[in-house]
Amino acid sequence: MDSPRKLTLYVAGQTPKSLAAISNLERICAEHLPGKYIVEVVDLKKNPQLAREHSIVAIPTLVRELPIPLRKIIGDLSDTYKVLVNLQVEMD
Repeated sequence: MDSPRKLTLYVAGQTPKSLAAISNLERICAEHLPGKYIVEVVDLKKNPQLAREHSIVAIPTLVRELPIPLRKIIGDLSDTYKVLVNLQVEMD
């Protein structure tokens, strides 16, 4: 069995773009990675120092931490195909 993908979504507060990214990520994971993902949402308004520590230059940014190598996707994740390609998810 594949190990779960560890995904971290960096947002800044409850902006429309941040909320869209969260909802798009939840939908993509539910449809294409059922039970095979761990998602952490990091609000950079609450923890601004994490942006520098994790090299986040734009928000929202999705980081795939596992499996290695690390991959980043910037934007609201509305393009499902682009997200799946970047996360290297096999599409049926």
